[in-house]
Amino acid sequence: MQRVKQLAAHLSGSSTGLTALEVKRPDDVVITMAIRSPLCKAKKGGFKDARTDELMLQMFNKVIAHSGIEPEAIGDICVGTVLTSDPGYLARAAMLAAGFPESVSVQIINRFCSSGLMAVTTVANQVRSGQIEIGLAIGIENMSENPDKGGPSFSELISCNAAARDCQQRMGWTSENVAVEFSVTREEQDAFAAESFKRAEEAQKRGYFEKEIVPFTVLQKTPGSDSRVPVVVKEDDGIRYGTTQEKLSKIKSAFPQWGNGTTTGGNASQITDGAAAVLVMTRREAERRGLPILAKHVTTAVAGCPPRIMGIGPVFAIPLALKNAGLEMKDVDLFEINEAFASQCVYCAKELQIPMDKSMSHFRCNLKARRLIFQGYPRCTGARQIVTGLNELRRRQGKVLLTSMCIGTGMGAAGIFLRE
Repeated sequence: MQRVKQLAAHLSGSSTGLTALEVKRPDDVVITMAIRSPLCKAKKGGFKDARTDELMLQMFNKVIAHSGIEPEAIGDICVGTVLTSDPGYLARAAMLAAGFPESVSVQIINRFCSSGLMAVTTVANQVRSGQIEIGLAIGIENMSENPDKGGPSFSELISCNAAARDCQQRMGWTSENVAVEFSVTREEQDAFAAESFKRAEEAQKRGYFEKEIVPFTVLQKTPGSDSRVPVVVKEDDGIRYGTTQEKLSKIKSAFPQWGNGTTTGGNASQITDGAAAVLVMTRREAERRGLPILAKHVTTAVAGCPPRIMGIGPVFAIPLALKNAGLEMKDVDLFEINEAFASQCVYCAKELQIPMDKSMSHFRCNLKARRLIFQGYPRCTGARQIVTGLNELRRRQGKVLLTSMCIGTGMGAAGIFLRE
């Protein structure tokens, strides 16, 4: 079908591939704002005492301050979150408390670790179909308040199926399965993590993250007291300065009971609190309002894979997204695959043959940090990746961003964006 479309376009004299995507049309779905909070270590970092609804309130406040539009102009809001208890209540209450009028609607979406990307995709599709002119996507997770307790128990009518039973297994188990099945060594994982921290440290020192972060004012407990006082959090606090492969090699296995026990607290992502927001609208509307256009949303693809090796989801989602966009690997200027474990990142990078100089998440050759290890893996990750990816793409003066992640229970997602 794709070949037929390309042939038809050729015969009609129209362009295809990247050239076609670069054509600007009034109904293009574009991004005019992409911001994020600092990402903080759960239970230890800057947001450890903040409630989920308080983080939502802060994000909505920042949207109003930075979007350049009146709150009542937003046609719909989609909030991606996974473990938040009663998210529909919290999101609706927080947006109203922030100053959004009652006429603005909100919805919740949960596709595990891709929830932030799915929120962006949802409002982008609403804009694309003409249902709304402007949509707001938010990804948020407060792991301090909502720690991951693993999957639920299943009825015996379901758990009798092996693949279905695997859906409830711990993430660490899937990491060890990937490492064993695809021969990813402990040394490779530690090297990946060490380089991640090194580049994160240098990137933070050079101020690369400052353009994408909006400071959050949250309540923190004072030492020796349960009372909370306002504190401004301005930067990521999960970067471990001075991390080396040698130091990581001394850390004990986190899951010695599974596989070869190569996953550790040093080469796996931390538990993280954070939020991100992306404003989406038609090009027509953005130009009418005189808003800066950061990028165009091209497509999002989701694909399934075996639950027992769920981390390899990007290997299936990325080619599908490229096919849907009419692009090839060589057309992409910047890749980011945000994974829960180094084992998954190492394998995906190898299997997809991502060039080192084009990868933000894998063995990148510049100093911009990889996000896997030092920033952790909050479920706002899909929206956060767009924010970070567009910021880095602008710094590199690149054109095409492809962002991807694995998804719990055995899936992968990938989104493609074209920088203006």
